[in-house]
Amino acid sequence: MGEGVKGSRGLVLAIDQGTTSSRAIVFDGSFRAVASAQQEFAQHFPRSGWVEHEPEDLWTSTLAVCREALEKVDGGASAIAAVGITNQRETTLVWNRKTGEPVHRAIVWQDRRTASVCARLKEAGHEDTVAAKSGLLLDPYFSGTKLAWILDNVEGARAASQAGDLLFGTVDTWLMWKLTGGRSHVTDATNASRTLLYNIDDNCWDEELCGLLDVPMSMLPQVKDSSDEFGIVDAAHFGAELPILGVAGDQQAATVGQACFAPGMVKSTYGTGCFALINTGTSRVTSRNRLLSTIAYRLDGKTTYALEGSIFVAGSAVQWLRDGLGIIEEASQTQELAAGSDPANRLYLVPAFVGLGAPYWDPDARGALFGLTRASGPADFCRAALESVGYQTRDLIDAMRDDAAHLAHTAKDGIVLRVDGGMTASDWTMQFLSDILGAPVDRPQVLETTALGAAWLAGQKAGVWPGMEAFAEDWRLDRRFEPDLDEPARKALYEGWQDAVRRTRTN
Repeated sequence: MGEGVKGSRGLVLAIDQGTTSSRAIVFDGSFRAVASAQQEFAQHFPRSGWVEHEPEDLWTSTLAVCREALEKVDGGASAIAAVGITNQRETTLVWNRKTGEPVHRAIVWQDRRTASVCARLKEAGHEDTVAAKSGLLLDPYFSGTKLAWILDNVEGARAASQAGDLLFGTVDTWLMWKLTGGRSHVTDATNASRTLLYNIDDNCWDEELCGLLDVPMSMLPQVKDSSDEFGIVDAAHFGAELPILGVAGDQQAATVGQACFAPGMVKSTYGTGCFALINTGTSRVTSRNRLLSTIAYRLDGKTTYALEGSIFVAGSAVQWLRDGLGIIEEASQTQELAAGSDPANRLYLVPAFVGLGAPYWDPDARGALFGLTRASGPADFCRAALESVGYQTRDLIDAMRDDAAHLAHTAKDGIVLRVDGGMTASDWTMQFLSDILGAPVDRPQVLETTALGAAWLAGQKAGVWPGMEAFAEDWRLDRRFEPDLDEPARKALYEGWQDAVRRTRTN
């Protein structure tokens, strides 16, 4: 198999199935990525606000990248001790139990088609019950209303579901069904906690929530710990049978990969959007600031909870500068332009291109730019786009500080933010983030934290990787960004942002 990766021990294959591409990364026992492959797949937008994937694309792209990565490993699949899976969350699939054929395209987490359903449920007074049981808000973001839409809009789907012929799954469940030849219809607690159908206190599918959306419970997968025996990959796929031993939704996997195991530890991932999670320990914390209560991970039957804030636009603001306005050719140009802009030309970009996420949850808000003068130019636009990520993160961190002030790391040491994702490569952006937060920002050496988290869940279950404490001790810092802005300046900048958001909101 060519030169291959030789002499490595404790190899784990991590599948990272994302919104725009599928990746496979092989990690060794030192937590280093030693082989990888990536493949993009098509996005489908049948109507405004609708986003879909072909289920077969999710499967074939995953299969292809796994095979490509394993070809770079000496011994191929036979050298792999375990498989871990992390996935885009909330994306919803329904398929026939007998034939394995999907009844509809996958409805992606970004899809907004069920906004009217959520509005009706709110008007009927159901949001308090949903939040109390699932930790979530009534928003099209989550899986439950997407599943209900498929049952109500695909001919014959409702009757087939009631007859027990249809299965539901998020992307992890779909991939495991395919990898195991239909023998495993399973998920983990983190993915289940994003469906609107799962009681995160009782750790089970909730009959009342399922009834609210008219979802037959026979469709739902078995829920396991995040480190568990999920099934065996058929040898026909990779040349050897492989145990699937770790599964977590992408943001929870990143929390694990960043070793945020202690209450009060916070991570923030910057990709298309931004997702910040704070570990709240074994006790669920109910937010006063419209953050989500969710499961961070479940190990040996013990649940660890988190508060999560979701920003819908982070890296996609930079894509807008490139593809929408044409003022840059590559994302990397934004750092130099922002650094060279005149701070006196103070612009605020509120990137509510698809509404505002936490803590506002305003789906009807739309983007706006404030402070334009004749002196405004491309450099100021770049600066405003990068700063908007910092301001939105400040919104989330302030909410977390208020909700979780009693937690050890938050109360004793203050928040230290661990960051990962593509935007963290920009030193300028990370320094502004630290400045506007008034808190340290830590960038790790290993930026593939999402895949690493899935790999650790599998590797430690297989007994080839160390436990939580040793894994956390191995977390390595690349650079810490310390705040270098005085409090009056920080306060003035953030008040300007808050004023811009107020002018943008519709609720």
